[in-house]
Amino acid sequence: MKKEEIVKIILLAAFMVMVVEPSAFAIVAPAPGTFAYDIYDMAVNSILKGPIGFVAGLGAVCFGAVLAIQQKMGGAIPALLGGAALLKADSIVASMGLLY
Repeated sequence: MKKEEIVKIILLAAFMVMVVEPSAFAIVAPAPGTFAYDIYDMAVNSILKGPIGFVAGLGAVCFGAVLAIQQKMGGAIPALLGGAALLKADSIVASMGLLY
């Protein structure tokens, strides 16, 4: 087989995987009272939505701002993006859509 044929087969397989109904992989919060809900509640509600997640996200954004002022963009961009993602982590967890 030629290299081009292998690439075509891989792309076809990837497209076929994407055809699968995406709602089947949606992440939903577990039902209250289950073991998974206790872990979800502690990780998402207590840490990400709580003061720990807020302070960590705000700290990362401030750190990124300081690096941007010093014109160190190599460290500023990941810090700003990571801090913003950490501040919105609860909505990212709920809306991610696929379970990896």
